[in-house]
Amino acid sequence: MQFGITIKPDMPVERIMGLTRQAEAAGFQYGWIFDSHVLWLEPYPLLTLMAANTKNMRLGTCVTNPATRDITVTSSLFATLNLISGGRMQLGIGRGDSSRRVLGKKPVTSVQLEQAVKTFRDLTAGREVDYEGRPTRLTWATGAAPVWVAGYGPKVLDLAGRVADGVILQFADPDLIAWCVGFVKKGAEAAGRDWRKIEIMAAAPVWISDDLKVGRERVRWFPALVSNHVVDLVSKYKPEELPPALTSYIRNKGQYDYLHHCEVDSSNAEFVSDEVTDRFCLLGPAEAHIEKLRALGRAGVTQFNIYLMCGDEEDTLEKYKREVLPAFRK
Repeated sequence: MQFGITIKPDMPVERIMGLTRQAEAAGFQYGWIFDSHVLWLEPYPLLTLMAANTKNMRLGTCVTNPATRDITVTSSLFATLNLISGGRMQLGIGRGDSSRRVLGKKPVTSVQLEQAVKTFRDLTAGREVDYEGRPTRLTWATGAAPVWVAGYGPKVLDLAGRVADGVILQFADPDLIAWCVGFVKKGAEAAGRDWRKIEIMAAAPVWISDDLKVGRERVRWFPALVSNHVVDLVSKYKPEELPPALTSYIRNKGQYDYLHHCEVDSSNAEFVSDEVTDRFCLLGPAEAHIEKLRALGRAGVTQFNIYLMCGDEEDTLEKYKREVLPAFRK
């Protein structure tokens, strides 16, 4: 299993760079950053600095979407960053959540997402596309970045199996991961692809401590974040098409305030139970983290991505370096 971190760009730039350098030195292979330009700092200047502050770490958005920026802009950004970083960029892309909803806009459709992925691949590889009836090409682009598609529902997961290099799943529940991987596998096989070559990321916050009560309060915001995507699923699928372990916890969900998105102690998380928190996140002593990570690996996960935004981020990286990562080194 490989390991990554995701940074929420709401802290001083110097600290973001320090965490990135610390993570690479600790053995993390991926550095991701949220893209929600109204709520937080713009990710692309930060990705440029992250590239300049690392040597081997692969870098990308977790996640962007096809609507906040025109796909030709996103393609040009990634093609440029690929030149700067020596080919280390990774596109994480989904239908759009906070960056769209905070502006009163809906996520894009799965059809729009799939077309955006195709256009991105062609443009960043230097191939010509038909863009709104006009031949368009980035003549200077040297190579397409790998594409990771984020989603939860059968349609987007099937899409990911057809077109993606990797899949981003925002929870650390092995049973739900296995359910999602089933749709990825189905989509890949329908497209004549080997599904085993598609990377599977589980992304979630962690808290290493024997005190579960404190740990739960540090990460409870995360299932609340996921609930916004679950609400979308419930509106599009029949109840029997979705696992109760994913949908049942949103029954008492209230209004979600995006101004307190991904915030420890946010009132958005008041409806989230301890049981859901424990399933979606990694809590407890280091041994419990290792045990759950191995269960995630058996479910198909090839990268675990720590949402590094619960406080004491430097301490979390140090604990993972010292107590968790050695168990997964060859």
